Amino acid sequence: MSKRKNNKHDFWKRIHFKYKLSVINENTLEEVAKIRTSKFWGTLLVFFLVIILMVLSSIVIISTPIRNYLPGYLDSEIMEQALMSAIRADSLEQQLLHQSIYISNIQDIFAGKISVDSLTYADTVSISEDDKSLRSTNTEKDFNRKFEEEEKYTISVLSPNTAATTENITFFRPVKGVISDKYNPSIKHYGVDIVAAPKASVVAALEGTVIFAGFDANVGYIIQIQHSNGFISVYKHNAMLLKEIGDEVRTGEAIAIIGDTGKLSNGAHLHFELWYKGKPVNPELYISF
Repeated sequence: MSKRKNNKHDFWKRIHFKYKLSVINENTLEEVAKIRTSKFWGTLLVFFLVIILMVLSSIVIISTPIRNYLPGYLDSEIMEQALMSAIRADSLEQQLLHQSIYISNIQDIFAGKISVDSLTYADTVSISEDDKSLRSTNTEKDFNRKFEEEEKYTISVLSPNTAATTENITFFRPVKGVISDKYNPSIKHYGVDIVAAPKASVVAALEGTVIFAGFDANVGYIIQIQHSNGFISVYKHNAMLLKEIGDEVRTGEAIAIIGDTGKLSNGAHLHFELWYKGKPVNPELYISF
């Protein structure tokens, strides 16, 4: 027992035995500096230096682009940047196409191949309700006035389903694709399912204000837009939302990326709903898909 205590005492004494490290001037043999320390304090100092080095290295990696080289780190951020880059590239491609058509038309005019009045303008992504080219002509207004006067006493035209007027309203299809499931309120399917290309842009069907943008466990990323004429458009199962609550969007402006989020989704598609004054309506009656 006494031997074990002596061993412990000797070990403790050895690690606390102090050593002297001196720095001597070679010419004058004068002691310039000296350090007195033991194995215990030397080991403790090295440990703290290693901890400080690890902390500094972590800060450098997190605060610089080096973090992008770590496997599995910031995958969501990189994916978001890639999607935004794809959207910008698509916008630039559309703009380049419009400019090419414009230059080609000018060249044909100078060459005398076509006249100015026969030109057709390149379609743009953004369409405003106030666009003069979308307003009804006097002939259309006269026809509507005569038709309403003749049919105002017909019971069939007083149905609440046709009470919604869409005069001077032009809806834009939210995404280019094929309808896989139609509007069927009897099974509480209040919209249409549209299958489109992966990572396709989802655009606003009509200009308005975003009243909701968030995530739901059943329908995934969802965004809702309130329009000034009583319509509300709803876009579900998105992979990413590009707008926030309160943002004002124009017709045809990109608002989300098509995806496959939510428990009720069984593949990449967009579930699109159109509501008028609190009641669902069939989107195919207002939009040509």
